[in-house]
This record gives sequence, structure tokens and C-alpha cells, in this order.
Amino acid sequence: MNENKPATAFEWVGGEAVVRRLVDRFYDLMDLEPMFAQLRAAHGDSLDGARDKLFWFLCGWLGGPNHYIERFGHPMLRARHLPFRIGIAERDQWVGCMMQAMDECELDPVLQERLANSFMGTADHMRNV
Repeated sequence: MNENKPATAFEWVGGEAVVRRLVDRFYDLMDLEPMFAQLRAAHGDSLDGARDKLFWFLCGWLGGPNHYIERFGHPMLRARHLPFRIGIAERDQWVGCMMQAMDECELDPVLQERLANSFMGTADHMRNV
């Protein structure tokens, strides 16, 4: 086994500090860029709670600490997103926003591609219209 290869995507990303930076950049872009307006509109007035929840979720999803599960139990992503209108535009904006955030945070391009594929599959599963 290659000793230099990260054991988890969480390690590959760079740990909690980088996940936090990624999530913050994601929500900053959502808030600032007109191309993500529909996605932003679905989040209400404040993004603070969403920032924390995505950070906690991604830490565990990437193979790090299970902050989200410790606070809320199983993520049940589809069920938790059913109250929100999620169509193709919202899916594509979410993935596009995350891809831009990953690029701006300078994640390894190979990791970015793998995560983008996973994010697209999950985001597509969240669609309800």
C-alpha cells in the first residue's frame, strides 16, 4: 500500500479546516453570483444554519468525524430535502457552485472530479420536481 495515499477523502481534502473553507466558499458564491440565484432563493434569508449543516455533513461523508450524525442522526438526505423545490436548475446550480468552490479552494483535480461525480449523483437524487 502507498503510504503517501490518503486513507479517506477527508484526509485528501485536507481535514476540517479545508472542508470549512470549501463550505464557506460554496455559500459565499451562492450568495454573490447571479448564476446561482435560484439555488440561493431556496435557502431563505440566512445561510448560517445551512453552512454549519453542510460542513458537519461533509466531514462525515468524506470519511472524517460524524458531526452531523452526532447532532441529528442519520442524514436522510432525500427526506430532509423534500420540503424544498429541487428541479434540474437547482441541481445544476448546486453542483456548479460546489465545483467552482472546489476549484477556488484548489482541491486536487483528481479528487475534484471524483467528488463532482458523487455530488451530481446525490444532487440528482434530491430532485423532486
